[in-house]
Amino acid sequence: MKHGIAFRKFSRTSSHRMLMLRNLVTSLIEHEQIKTTLPKARDAARLAEKIITMGKKGGLPMYQRANAFLLKAQLTPKVFSTLAERYAEREGGYTRIHKFGNRPGDNAPHAILELVDNPRDIKFEMTARAVGWDLLGKRAAQEGPQAAINEGVEDVEDVVQEEQHYMFGEKGSLRPKTRWNVQKVLRFRKDDAVTKLTNRAREHIDTLVAQPLAIKTLREQKTEESKEDSRPLSVNSLKPRAGQTLPGGDQSSLALAQGALGKKPFARGWWSGRPKLGVDKSPVWDL
Repeated sequence: MKHGIAFRKFSRTSSHRMLMLRNLVTSLIEHEQIKTTLPKARDAARLAEKIITMGKKGGLPMYQRANAFLLKAQLTPKVFSTLAERYAEREGGYTRIHKFGNRPGDNAPHAILELVDNPRDIKFEMTARAVGWDLLGKRAAQEGPQAAINEGVEDVEDVVQEEQHYMFGEKGSLRPKTRWNVQKVLRFRKDDAVTKLTNRAREHIDTLVAQPLAIKTLREQKTEESKEDSRPLSVNSLKPRAGQTLPGGDQSSLALAQGALGKKPFARGWWSGRPKLGVDKSPVWDL
């Protein structure tokens, strides 16, 4: 019977394995978001949790232990100042793992390991987009897609503040899963997190509204100006690329290119597609 085996061996010697994990934890503390294989991410997350706990405890012995573990000594003050203040109210769970498909070549499972509440938090961005999708879909279902395009969605920040106080089972403007994620990402953040989430949601609403309008305009121009051209209109030309700034976005193309960790999803069948924004057969939202 095996006891006391906490970590994987990774087909490496103990010195090589420990150096590899120290390197991963150091990169995680420095960049707050890294991409590696799923088994490495799980073991590195356990060690990163211990290092951040040392930073929260404080004191010279903890500082010396953390400084001896990290490969860059200039990152130790960050653990005991920035990260310790960020996770002061959390009792644990300082890291998050996102599965990222499989790696080409050996088909190893990929994952993104990040510190929660970091400036490029993936869950925060996904939750903001879900809020924008739900509110725009509800507006399109109630008043029609044309009203949603012309007037947009108002009182997004008020809706987010109200959804934070709803209990499970109560009906609101958001879906239960979206409300649950909103409460999770805003629970330990500062007061300005609601404003940041609202701005991200509005940017995504602008993107959702701009895409069908751009496609409709291109179709009209193709019909009027280039009737002799028989080439079909490519909708793929409107999809965002690496480093491209979307309508309503406030980030530069360089910042998007440096922080892009997303990948192009595989093709899926119609049964797994997401429903349209509150309508089924509208020419405005027909992509």
